[in-house]
Amino acid sequence: MTAYRTMIDGQGSGGVRFEVYQFVRQSHVLASPATTSATASAGATTPSIHLHPPHPTTARQVRIVLEGGAALLEPGALQYAHGKLQVDVQKNAGAGGFFSRAMTSAGSGESAFATRYAGHGEVWTDVTTKHFILAAMDGPQDSLILDDGAFYACDANVAVSTHVHRSVQGMLSGNGLMQPKLTGAGAFVVESPVPVDEIEVIELDGQKELIVDGDLMLMFSAGLQVELRPLVRGLRNAMRTGEGLVYVFNGRGTVWLTPTKRLG
Repeated sequence: MTAYRTMIDGQGSGGVRFEVYQFVRQSHVLASPATTSATASAGATTPSIHLHPPHPTTARQVRIVLEGGAALLEPGALQYAHGKLQVDVQKNAGAGGFFSRAMTSAGSGESAFATRYAGHGEVWTDVTTKHFILAAMDGPQDSLILDDGAFYACDANVAVSTHVHRSVQGMLSGNGLMQPKLTGAGAFVVESPVPVDEIEVIELDGQKELIVDGDLMLMFSAGLQVELRPLVRGLRNAMRTGEGLVYVFNGRGTVWLTPTKRLG
């Protein structure tokens, strides 16, 4: 394996292992042209070239190691794969627009597809400056709802379906109407705009309500009662708040937020 990559996280289940690798691209400075004998004898000065190298870019990619298991990957995310692999396209019945690379519009109600890799070998995904969160679900009833566009990969034993927000406000918005839902037992990968140490985890005990700006949502427990609506009732009042749609949560479960997302 190439030395410039360093593994920073790993999560496995059932013959499948997901690994996140990170590397920093180095900056290079072009040296000034050398002074020639001709210019030196003529007393001429060599023009200086002042280059300001860009800040180093930290990049990441996912490696999927298959040892008899199978994994689902976001369409278009493959960089290269090798081994004895069977590659198929899996249709996720009733899926919305959460496979962003395969669909033209989110929440369209069209069927979406994932690429299924099975067998023995490894799959490397495209390099990105975004972050990856690795996690695992424990049992058949364990279920999470992800932000539209957050799904990246999962153990093929995890069922990928669609959660539909049926509130009138959600339908009118076209934003967040349909979101990916993961159910079952196995490892999965979420693409995040912020690193894992900047994700805020909020546990709800059924006694208090949680209101969240929709842009900061990463994922939440599917057992929570959730409503997508304006912050306050009434069109005029909603416009005065300056807020878009918010998530309103009640019940027992966990919510994962990205409070530093807008900082870039």
